[in-house]
Amino acid sequence: MVSPMAFLLFIAVLVSAFHISSQAAAPKTSFEDNFSIMFSGDHFKTSEDGNTWFLSLDKETGIPKCQVIWFTECIGSDSIVVSGCGFQTKERYRFGWFSMKLKLVGGDSAGVVTAYYMCSEKEAGPERDEVDFEFLGNRTGQPYLIQTNVYKNGVGGREMRHMLWFDPTEEFHTYSILWNNHQLVFFVDRVPIRVFKNNGDKKNDFFPNEKPMFLFSSIWNADDWATRGGLEKTDWKKAPFVSSYKDFSVDGCQWEDPYPACVSTTTKYWWDQYDAWHLNDDQKKDFAWVQRNLVIYDYCKDVDRYPKLPGECSLSPWD
Repeated sequence: MVSPMAFLLFIAVLVSAFHISSQAAAPKTSFEDNFSIMFSGDHFKTSEDGNTWFLSLDKETGIPKCQVIWFTECIGSDSIVVSGCGFQTKERYRFGWFSMKLKLVGGDSAGVVTAYYMCSEKEAGPERDEVDFEFLGNRTGQPYLIQTNVYKNGVGGREMRHMLWFDPTEEFHTYSILWNNHQLVFFVDRVPIRVFKNNGDKKNDFFPNEKPMFLFSSIWNADDWATRGGLEKTDWKKAPFVSSYKDFSVDGCQWEDPYPACVSTTTKYWWDQYDAWHLNDDQKKDFAWVQRNLVIYDYCKDVDRYPKLPGECSLSPWD
């Protein structure tokens, strides 16, 4: 005879094993589960297994200029067109962890910008909030630059530029954003390269914490500014320019009208707990190394551009 207690323990073990095996066997979500093509669908491809996605840029790719992220107003899609291709999430989120692996355009990519960003509007409207990773192409042999920026109610001008400590065209690397009501952190391969704070005695009036955002990725021609301030132009003989994406991951508060409960600070989710409000000790060491070695532009140190520095520049990323 089997005792009732032994039988219950056996059932508990079976349930636990089934739960673990079910989690491990869960298939990765497909591109179609998460994303929609924004424009130039004929320049979007997937690998045979559907797990890697490719955006390509050539002279035939067209985007209405109002859909390019740095324009604050739609100028008119019939008369002004730039080259590009892109996709966006089907859902909006407010706070969470957002991550994607990218491999950037190799070779001579001067004038080409690959972007991975969040935005509160599907088109770059005048009141949008936005959080940007932008990868600025180069002439062959020159390093890629990564530019980050933050917009609040359509106003940007919060650029930072970094060098990378690897060649982002040789293999995939992970680019992530941690967003809660206390900080925005930009990560490269889990290394924090930028911290945009919203805590302390002085709140950051420029912190984007009110509007849910879609996630986007795109590739486009920006040879009027992207490489050496527009001195280096896109060499279309080298087209197509191809950027690659895989392993999209989101652990965040999916927006549901009128107001999902998860946007409130409940500490129920790891990205909304105390440990996610600050860098930990190891992250501070990595961040310090980045600040010493890789920062090449910081708007908070540009006194020619900002004789009176924006208020958020007084908030310490170390707090």
